[in-house]
Amino acid sequence: MPQPATVPQAWEGAWTVALGHPAASPETGPEASGRDAVGMALDVCGDGRDIGACLPVVTPPLRCAGVRGTWSPPMKLQSRMLSLAVLAALPALALADDGAADLDQVLVTATRTPIALQDSIAPAQVIDRAQIESSQATSLQELLQGRAGINLSNAGGLGKQSSLFLRGTNSSHTVVLVDGVRINSADLGLAMYQDLPLAQIERVEIVRGPQSSLYGADAIGGVIQIFTRRNQGDFAPHFQLGGGSNGLREASGGIGGGTERGWFGADIAYQHSDGIDACRGSATLFTGCFADEPDRDGYRNLSKSLRGGYNLSDQWTVEGSALRADGKNHYDGYYNYSETRQQVLAGKVRYTPSEQLTLTANVGRSDNESDNFGDFGARGSAQTHRDSASLQADIGVAEGQLLSAGVDWSEDNLDGSSAGYLVDSRRNTGVFLQYQARFGRHQLQASARNDDNQQFGNHATGSLGWAMELGHGLRVNASYGTAFKAPTFSDLYDPWSGVPTLDPEKSKSANLGISQQGQGWRWGLDVYETRIDDLITYDAATFRMQQVEKARIRGAELTGGATVAGFDINAQLSFTDPRNRTNGSAQFDNWLARRAQQTARLDIDRRFGDFRAGLTVQGAGKRYDDAANAVKVGGYGTLDLRAEYALTPAWSVLARVANVFDREYETVAWFNQPGREYQLSVRYQPR
Repeated sequence: MPQPATVPQAWEGAWTVALGHPAASPETGPEASGRDAVGMALDVCGDGRDIGACLPVVTPPLRCAGVRGTWSPPMKLQSRMLSLAVLAALPALALADDGAADLDQVLVTATRTPIALQDSIAPAQVIDRAQIESSQATSLQELLQGRAGINLSNAGGLGKQSSLFLRGTNSSHTVVLVDGVRINSADLGLAMYQDLPLAQIERVEIVRGPQSSLYGADAIGGVIQIFTRRNQGDFAPHFQLGGGSNGLREASGGIGGGTERGWFGADIAYQHSDGIDACRGSATLFTGCFADEPDRDGYRNLSKSLRGGYNLSDQWTVEGSALRADGKNHYDGYYNYSETRQQVLAGKVRYTPSEQLTLTANVGRSDNESDNFGDFGARGSAQTHRDSASLQADIGVAEGQLLSAGVDWSEDNLDGSSAGYLVDSRRNTGVFLQYQARFGRHQLQASARNDDNQQFGNHATGSLGWAMELGHGLRVNASYGTAFKAPTFSDLYDPWSGVPTLDPEKSKSANLGISQQGQGWRWGLDVYETRIDDLITYDAATFRMQQVEKARIRGAELTGGATVAGFDINAQLSFTDPRNRTNGSAQFDNWLARRAQQTARLDIDRRFGDFRAGLTVQGAGKRYDDAANAVKVGGYGTLDLRAEYALTPAWSVLARVANVFDREYETVAWFNQPGREYQLSVRYQPR
């Protein structure tokens, strides 16, 4: 059997009060926590076969790709200066060494089939395990911060509630998957990014732009898919121990491996921080975090994962995974302590009777629980789960043409809530059809879907994408897509803020892009516009959910990567203009809350024998913390330095200094971010 392909992945902000408390706001108030081995083996098909075995008629032969890292030269850490620095760096990327490896990676999420990343019509990015380890990031939100199209807000540091705005849309407008299972909570529609452990992640795929025609409701801004850690090769253990500022203590380890026939892995990770004072404090009613509590707000997370699979024959493969993360979090507010539990179970069966046909069946379940505790016996809680199943057929209808058809079923259940919702379950069934083709220099992707929602009836969505190779590695693309989002249980039935008459949100998006890739370098530019009807937001004046009749988001994303004189460089710069465009509204032309108009990230890494060094510069422009644009949050820029020394092929020592210049800044008004922090770790990982 062939070896695996070798290739280098709404309640915005945070709310400190009980679920459903009048001051709890999706847009304006905080939530109660609701190897560096080039050529690392990646199982694209999911069953140990080469990518050509599971998608022979569409994907051209993959070129092996080296792992590309990233760093940047020192600069003044202001958001405008950072943007200029990233802009200045991008043209220089074309000067890459001719001998540098191609930057190809594999992407599954953009089409629900494996394709080469550079063949994706939808703008996309993959962060693999080697890049995760090289970054030395301590959290998923830290790993994603500043990447193309991503705005992040965080309410008080490690483990505190984080909101991700993809291309300027609401944080509930991004579908988040773990091994194909949706983890957005059924009550709020949000994913608990802060509790997803990096130690358990193999790769992250980010697809920007509407994806409802493939994934159904909620995918207005895009899709982020997280794949749990995959162990291959001889069975062997791996572990990492570390510590740092603010009482940081981390430990992770596991064992796993596999053969062409089967594979298995088990991992466990623990993270503890004494934290910082999450909120700078105000005891004024409806101001800041509603409390003045000058103390450290700590965080703990314990996570476990299992993943395995077996090739029953050349035609049949089964695999499954399980992830559980338990968090304990202190913060400032009406409630000041929470316990969260997040669990994801996924199973898959694949049948490939011929090179022209693959049938895949998936089942999954996600559980989210949150218990929030305050002074004087106050308590709020929510427990939800989602069961899901899907069946997909991929049919090679002709050379270079693939037809995919499938059905998705899910049921959301609110198992318990202190808010006492009137409706606690609903089902959704979606059917979809997708066509992918290559005709000479042209590439086409078209998809259509209908979702039958138990509460809101039928909703049809579609997308059409085209790309053309112009020669010399130059490529242009254009796409258009529609999407929708059904209101969450909280939007509708929260006894304090819910409005039962809310309608589903609908969107239309267009994207134009140009990109070029050469031997060891690449750059790309995408411009887009998204128009949303009936955008669901929170009205701080009435403490109720409301619908913005018209919202318009325009943006541009400039990215580049190269190897120049031994330096591995990645640069990303995003401009976002998210506005309320409701005629006659007092908030007409206001910015949508908590979205910075500029974000940038510049990473550079360099290896010197057994020693490796790098830095990350990232930042964002100003933003407004409220829909009225009365509370401005200033821009910022930070510099992180990192180093790694290989004592032996298996043992490494790692060091990192984050926020080198001890910059004070906020991404949510009143809520602090960590100052300068130090980390030191030791890692054992057989190569």
